[in-house]
Amino acid sequence: METAEFVEILDREGRLLAGAAEAAGTDTKVPTCPEWQVRDLLRHTGMVHRWAAAFIAEGHTSWRPDGGLPDLDGTALLTWFREGHTHLVDTLRSAAPDLECWSFLPAPSPLAFWARRQAHETTVHRFDAQSARGGTPDHIAPGYAADGIDELLRGFHARPKSRVRSDRPRVLRVRATDLEDAVWTMRLSQEAPTAVRGEAGDADCEVAGPAAPLYLSLWNRLPFPDVSGDPAIAALWRERSAVTWS
Repeated sequence: METAEFVEILDREGRLLAGAAEAAGTDTKVPTCPEWQVRDLLRHTGMVHRWAAAFIAEGHTSWRPDGGLPDLDGTALLTWFREGHTHLVDTLRSAAPDLECWSFLPAPSPLAFWARRQAHETTVHRFDAQSARGGTPDHIAPGYAADGIDELLRGFHARPKSRVRSDRPRVLRVRATDLEDAVWTMRLSQEAPTAVRGEAGDADCEVAGPAAPLYLSLWNRLPFPDVSGDPAIAALWRERSAVTWS
């Protein structure tokens, strides 16, 4: 996918998130993040948007801390979220393709990284907001969902900080059933996981389903559509795969 596509998705998903949050009310519980109310979701995602935009707009070439969570609620919090989201979208759209700034996952360029990362960040949290609002959540395109799976497995969990570890070697297969060649093989051990695209040898466990629900389940928002083989490996993912801010 191209950077411009990710920016368009980010734009749409942020607007949907805000609309769902407004409809739900900021004191509503978020079923997919049981420790959060909608106000926590808005504060977190809005903080991340501003944090990301600063790297792009100011060209920071090393990690910088975020600006913290605002002491806002209700209409003021929604306005603050929308302003930060709009600023991030505008910053990405106006950035030079050869922008140099800090990023933390492999990507063709820093700009490509931030557009992709913030699109997926916002999509998952849009689903959270819509789960709080109730009703049918908006559609996630299969190809985009597969890209998000790839980012999670071959990006986030390739880092040393991944807690998805196993005392003995195990292999987890991830398969999107509504796309051709959307299969990943993840090897688990006492070290950080390694994942490759495709079927690489036998698997001890396979989680499978259409790309969109599979994407959300790997982000621990939904149950796995289907699990075959050793269910303890799927349970291990549930217990240890959370990507935390700190």
